[in-house]
Amino acid sequence: MSSVFEAVQDLLFPPLCLGCARRLDSSRPPLLCPDCDAALAFIRSPFCPCCGIPFASGADHLCGGCLAGNHAFDLARALLLYRPPASALILSLKFRGNLSGIATARALMVRTGFLAAFAEPDIILPVPLHAGRLRERGFNQALVIAKGCFPEWRKKIAADILRRHRPTTPQSLLSGTARRGNLRNVFSLADPGRVAGAKVLLVDDVHTTGSTVNECSRILRKGGAERIEVFTLARSLAL
Repeated sequence: MSSVFEAVQDLLFPPLCLGCARRLDSSRPPLLCPDCDAALAFIRSPFCPCCGIPFASGADHLCGGCLAGNHAFDLARALLLYRPPASALILSLKFRGNLSGIATARALMVRTGFLAAFAEPDIILPVPLHAGRLRERGFNQALVIAKGCFPEWRKKIAADILRRHRPTTPQSLLSGTARRGNLRNVFSLADPGRVAGAKVLLVDDVHTTGSTVNECSRILRKGGAERIEVFTLARSLAL
């Protein structure tokens, strides 16, 4: 019956590729045509074993920032490089509320075994939006990503612990240095006791300079988190 239902659904609502809008034969994720699927840039070794930044060649090794102890998290990983078609998928989610990209991301995680990069967390925290931005957008994309990409850990998701208590200029509009200053004293914990001694998985959409997830991690570390791992759908290398 499910296959019949899917066939009718595909007939009434033709599935389109999330990368180029080409008509697809099936609505089963990943919703990508063969060309866009082949164009995905998965982040694989060699990379920094701490922050996950990829290298052009050689073996895995700590990057300069991690050697200098610049990061408050223990591990950060992104599934894809932030470039087409991955960027189209994320922008469609973030600004048009197209949730079909989440199922596609989950399907890609399963296909590549990406979930094995993370320890099972005690708690999952989506990076929060300020209340004003949340009202404007209608949803927090980090929370949607957490629910869709980690369904087996859905009960561990807590959207009420990490808070963003003042609005900020969008990070995408700022330089690396300005991004770090933009986030100073922005985040806090509603209940530090819930992260004390916990293994935390922090979730966001895109990792660029890492300023956002690093500031969140710093607050979590002050709250006593035992281990902090970061998941993002994509990583941008353009600073």
